[in-house]
Amino acid sequence: MRRPFCRLFASILLSTALSSTAIAQGYSASFNKANITEFIDTVSITLGRTILIDPSVKGSVTIRTHNELTEEQYYQLFLSVLELHGYTIIPLKNDLLKVVKNKKSKETIFPLTNPENQPGDSMVTWVVAVNNVPTRELAPLLRQMNANYGTVVNFNPSNILIITGRASNVERMVSMVQQIDQVGAKSVEVITLSHTSAKEMSRILTSIYLDKNAKSTGMTNVVANEQGNQVILSGTPEILSRMKNLAMQLDSERSGNSGNDKVFYLRYARAESLKEVLENAASVAKSSQNGSKNYSITAHEDNNALVITAQPELMKSLSGLIDKLDIRRAQVMVEAIIAEVTDADGIDLSLQLAGKNGTLVQFNDGKSVPIGEILAGVASAQKQKGITTQTIVGNNIQTTTTPDTDGDFTNLGKSLARLSGSAFAISSGDWAALIQAVAASSQSNVLSTPSLMTLDNQPASFVVGNEVPTITGSTSGSNNDNPYQTITRRQVGVKLNVTPQINEGDAVRLDIEQEVSKVNGRTAVDVTFSTREVKTSVMVRSGDTVVISGMMDDDVQVSNSKVPLLGDIPILGHLFRSTSSHTVKRNLMVFIRPTIIRDDEMMKRISADKYSLIRAAQISKSEDGIDLMPGSTTPILPELKQPVRRSIPASTIKPAAELSVISESTENERLQYHQVKAGNTLYSIAKHYGTTVGKVRQMNAIEGNELTIGQKLVVAKVLVFTNKPVLSQQGSKAISQ
Repeated sequence: MRRPFCRLFASILLSTALSSTAIAQGYSASFNKANITEFIDTVSITLGRTILIDPSVKGSVTIRTHNELTEEQYYQLFLSVLELHGYTIIPLKNDLLKVVKNKKSKETIFPLTNPENQPGDSMVTWVVAVNNVPTRELAPLLRQMNANYGTVVNFNPSNILIITGRASNVERMVSMVQQIDQVGAKSVEVITLSHTSAKEMSRILTSIYLDKNAKSTGMTNVVANEQGNQVILSGTPEILSRMKNLAMQLDSERSGNSGNDKVFYLRYARAESLKEVLENAASVAKSSQNGSKNYSITAHEDNNALVITAQPELMKSLSGLIDKLDIRRAQVMVEAIIAEVTDADGIDLSLQLAGKNGTLVQFNDGKSVPIGEILAGVASAQKQKGITTQTIVGNNIQTTTTPDTDGDFTNLGKSLARLSGSAFAISSGDWAALIQAVAASSQSNVLSTPSLMTLDNQPASFVVGNEVPTITGSTSGSNNDNPYQTITRRQVGVKLNVTPQINEGDAVRLDIEQEVSKVNGRTAVDVTFSTREVKTSVMVRSGDTVVISGMMDDDVQVSNSKVPLLGDIPILGHLFRSTSSHTVKRNLMVFIRPTIIRDDEMMKRISADKYSLIRAAQISKSEDGIDLMPGSTTPILPELKQPVRRSIPASTIKPAAELSVISESTENERLQYHQVKAGNTLYSIAKHYGTTVGKVRQMNAIEGNELTIGQKLVVAKVLVFTNKPVLSQQGSKAISQ
């Protein structure tokens, strides 16, 4: 314990001596292999500053001053000694100082202080604003000049530098930045072009004065303002003057219309329809400039191209309109689903009586055949016997005999043809009875799914049906000879007229006219039709189904024809009554589902699904065969195959540089699986995927028809084509992949 105490006592005496020397004669220091912590304590007492020492601070100090020092020089000496030993001072609040290693200084926040007012070896942080040179280019250079414990950070949005390090070094770097910033000051000039496109002029100036791989450098910029056909130049006055002179020389008036003609080959729009739009836009532009018509727009239908002759400014405006209008239009596939279920039942029962004396009980209600009509037909169908007559003429007797004649069954056949169901005839004595009974039942389940595809905002129509002739008038001549009739033909079947309009997102507005009609039958006058028609406009998302019309109808009809009073008698009244009961239930719904098609891949997928569906139906019919014609086969659509994409030969690519990238198609096989669910059969699975039962069995090695729920079956082998980029060199083979 004695040595530390003696050392501390000696330092106190030394500091007292130094303090007294400082008061009388200035500052001086003399240390020989003294502990660095004792040196720091002595400086703290001498300057009257509180100094905190990091525990990692170690070492010995040997120093001697031969001249008196001022307080500022003494403090600078203190900082220099610390720097030589790898330490630095960090100012804290309340006038405190902390001694740490240099490498820890990066973790400390230094005050933002002008380095000119600080001791050279003190650590400071300085923010430098740069006006003319990008800080991202200055920062790497300054980092090489700074110590490894200092930092240089560039903030690009504000173009400022944040520098941390020794005050003397920071001051030197700030001075260099200010000098570089003054040299990098740029001028800006705007050149309005009269005969040359601003985009083309910008390309020329960039290729001559700027780096070939960029449109700007730190010293020079070239920007094209296409809206005003202007070129904006920025840079040093010398290079700015050269670029301006070259631009003015290139922007000279051309002789005649040389260079003002351009052909635009359209990809999607029609030249005739686009020509009208461009002419209207050009006329408005010229009228706003009070100029005469000095342009020409011609449509070439064979090549679907537009030939335009105009000044560069108008040509640029029209070119921009063509780029915006000549775009691929989306398509819409509209599917109409017509579902109708009808259930009808009817019962007719009648009893009619006829007496020999002419008494009748009959019903002419349209359901039953009157008994009188049948009796008249029976009477006309009876065979008539011949008659022999004798006549006395003078003294002679003449005998005339008429042969037997067969009955006429025409009227009886017509009457019996109107009978439906069962008819029982009973005769007894002078009376005859006719009982007619019929029960009818009909069911129908109609599902029709007409579909069509059309462009956005383009009307389309779809008709599947027949043309039925109907009489519209008849005329005969003055003497009732040469009569003729006028007829018209009416289309009956399924009709669909639709105009889709794609709105923002995937919503589609549909203007729909749909009709389902059929022939009911003929009447005494003409043919009767039944029609279901709907006209509406709806908004629906792509792929969603919306109901646009529907009908649910229950029709119950009961009719009675009876003899007054007698028909009301209980039980016996059925002998004098004809009863007819009919019930009809009809459910009809019409649905619409639009699908937006924006690319070729979606078009191929939808077409392949429809193709596979009809092909599966043909395969099913082929497997069933043709009755009585075992050697015949039904036609089947060929299997749909994905076209192979070939590599593009290098000779067909327009060379833009020595090396170019082409794509090479590779073919891979991918298996498509189906997991068996309840109710699945081999036939239903094959039909769903557009294949055959035999192929499914072959791919899965199945002999029978038994399937297990959850079983995984291979249903198809799909060829997948992927494009792999290949780097090729013109005139030689590919050099890398």
